[in-house]
Amino acid sequence: MKKACIIGYPVKHSRSPVIHGYWLKRHGIEGSYGKEEVKPEDFAAFLKAMPSMGYAGANVTLPHKLDLLALADHCSDGARKIGAANMLWFENGRLHADNTDFVGFIASLDAEAPGWDDRRDVALVLGAGGASRAIVHGLLARGVSRVMVANRTLATAEAMARDFGRAIVPCAWQDAGRYVGEANLIVNTTSLGMSGQPLLDLPLDTAGPETVLADAVYVPLRTALITTAAARGLRAVGGLGMLLHQAVPSFERWFGLRPEVTPELTRLVEADVLGSR
Repeated sequence: MKKACIIGYPVKHSRSPVIHGYWLKRHGIEGSYGKEEVKPEDFAAFLKAMPSMGYAGANVTLPHKLDLLALADHCSDGARKIGAANMLWFENGRLHADNTDFVGFIASLDAEAPGWDDRRDVALVLGAGGASRAIVHGLLARGVSRVMVANRTLATAEAMARDFGRAIVPCAWQDAGRYVGEANLIVNTTSLGMSGQPLLDLPLDTAGPETVLADAVYVPLRTALITTAAARGLRAVGGLGMLLHQAVPSFERWFGLRPEVTPELTRLVEADVLGSR
């Protein structure tokens, strides 16, 4: 029986077991997916012990994504470019690591806002943290020609420009509203709007009718930003799709079958989110 898990500290609120458990049951696969709460100082030793514990691989969440990148024997080019890894597996005694967050984000846009990339001109990305780097990597890989990155600490956005190249245009956080009218796609990668956090105050009155707005936050399922965008007639994509779709390549790697994100799975995870509030 193949085993996989989510490793984090803390990890109790992860929805990954719900997602992977659904796929295991749906496809009749003899396997398991659990949670492992591992302190940062114990992470390296835990990775070494995983094969003897029967683990085929794992997802990794905060605070271990950077450490996994440093500890892996082999990392994908995407993970190195992003600067973080969120999944691992073992192959011929070697620890491999990858980042599936950007895959999940692009897949969620394709599913919920088909044709979003008909005009791949300009994207406005709010935030310059780990989620932002993954999303920006995905946008550039898809052919978006210019990505404006607004961040409270401008130096962090400027560092992204150095890492990702001339397509990245760093801008001050207070200037983000000025670029709304230029963007075909607007993405919030910050925690603003998340339950317990301040709301994201972004004026959308200059957004064009074809603009797509995406929010990486999925608790609540519909943030105030998503609600405002939808009320203005914009296509709005919440963060749950990214969570669901990023799990697909991990499951395929460990269990040998590529699963689908179905309406039934979406409803199941939505109920889990609502039930935990």
